[in-house]
Amino acid sequence: MLAALVLGVRDYARKCGFRDAVVGLSGGLDSAVTACIAVRALGARHVRGVAMPSPYSSRGSVADARALARALGIGFSVIPIDRAFRAYIRTLAPHIRRRAADTTEENIQARIRGNILMALSNRSGALVLSTGNKSEMAVGYCTLYGDMAGGLAVLSDVPKTLVYTLARTINARRALIPQACIDKPPSAELRPGQTDQDTLPPYDLLDEVLARYIEQRQGPEEIVAAGFPRGLVCGIIKKVARNEYKRNQAPPGLKVTSKAFGYGRRIPVAQRYY
Repeated sequence: MLAALVLGVRDYARKCGFRDAVVGLSGGLDSAVTACIAVRALGARHVRGVAMPSPYSSRGSVADARALARALGIGFSVIPIDRAFRAYIRTLAPHIRRRAADTTEENIQARIRGNILMALSNRSGALVLSTGNKSEMAVGYCTLYGDMAGGLAVLSDVPKTLVYTLARTINARRALIPQACIDKPPSAELRPGQTDQDTLPPYDLLDEVLARYIEQRQGPEEIVAAGFPRGLVCGIIKKVARNEYKRNQAPPGLKVTSKAFGYGRRIPVAQRYY
């Protein structure tokens, strides 16, 4: 799978006229693996990593991103988004109802980062590689015009559990990805103490249900009969159905499994199956 992803990035970039790529480095595993694939595909001189810490980013996230960039030998920039985020909140304050912070504030942060990456792309001509994995794309755990921004979605057909496998494969010859990126609980770091499992089931369980539903085309009754809780199965399937509109607006991705989103799985954007 790693070789296929490298080939896909190299072919897509060259055939579309791109020599360089830019990747938002969060200090997490998905962006680390994406950067490693980009370096193998295009060469270290042609890849730039950008860390964009927010008020909720841990100190370790920037340090891990920096360590990854150093190990890969790629260009690296730190562009904090604190001031831009506060400016958005002040601008919106007179126009939205005041209440406890929710996904509104989280998505603003993601979209600021998307704007920064696209601005760098516009100025340099580099291809923005988005870093979201198939598990996130399936259930809509991603932000339109935010972390979904880019010209190619490298991992959009790679479930989260397989991202860990790719990381181990990459590190087999030389430890390029910091161990902290692999060990830390996955988190978007868009609010204090946030982890992916605040919203999603554990990835090994989520990926198994998604594989049965999307790749094996099993219906909910078949999946429940295989021993999965009905509430869990129905909840995941509803998320998949409700987020077709997001996937319809996502960058093209690289197909490496038997059933990828996009042309491999044509579903109406507006539908009420579940």
